[in-house]
Amino acid sequence: MKLTVLALSAVLFAATMPPAAAQRRTRVLMGVSNVSDMGDPEKHEAKNNLWEVAPAFHVFRMHGFEVDFVSPKGGRVPFSREVDEFDPPGIVNYTIKYEGFREKASNTLSPQKVNPSDYVAYFVAGGIGPLFDLAKDPHILGAAAKIYENGGVLGGCGHGPGSLADIRLSDGTYAVRGKLATGFPNSSERVSRWSKQGTLLPFLVEDALRARGAIYQDKENLKDKFDVVVDQRLVTTMFLSSCANAAKDVVELVRRR
Repeated sequence: MKLTVLALSAVLFAATMPPAAAQRRTRVLMGVSNVSDMGDPEKHEAKNNLWEVAPAFHVFRMHGFEVDFVSPKGGRVPFSREVDEFDPPGIVNYTIKYEGFREKASNTLSPQKVNPSDYVAYFVAGGIGPLFDLAKDPHILGAAAKIYENGGVLGGCGHGPGSLADIRLSDGTYAVRGKLATGFPNSSERVSRWSKQGTLLPFLVEDALRARGAIYQDKENLKDKFDVVVDQRLVTTMFLSSCANAAKDVVELVRRR
């Protein structure tokens, strides 16, 4: 009898909630790439870095957020540092096994299926792939701008902030303009053998952020190169190992809204 009363109370409470509150979901949109290689003759791997995307996904899920992936073409997306090639951190295995990561990553939304009003944040983790397609996709950039203008948070780690640079707001300004921001630095890219010192990339992350008016924070500005930089509703960090921390800061900002 007691359980019946409690169940009835829950139904009545839900029925009396305002429609907007009843439908509200705390959702994060994560941008990912469909690009597998950098287009060079040796086909150097681009993709999305599993060790960056999965930890961020886990942090959002752990804190009760729903997560959707969007990619320029929709559908399945490729990952570097796959579990059958490397021994991944435990957090990566956990989110794959228990949190539905593979199902989401195999069924990413196409840009046309994204309703910006459904999301409280837009986040791009690392991997070189996003620089080749996500960073310039007008539909995804437009959706991210609307999320931000609705009071949402923008975040990224590693090469991910390069895909935030071109988010342009309705007044014509870039979202990163005048804000402290960081991302994979030129000093590291220019010694990278994988990207051939950055020459295989369409642009360098640091250059893109500076060009759009961000106040770029490099290793000399930061107390620790693994620090997360938070300025208003923009959250960025330089390297893979800080990606989960950046996601956690996004969670904290969303909860303060």
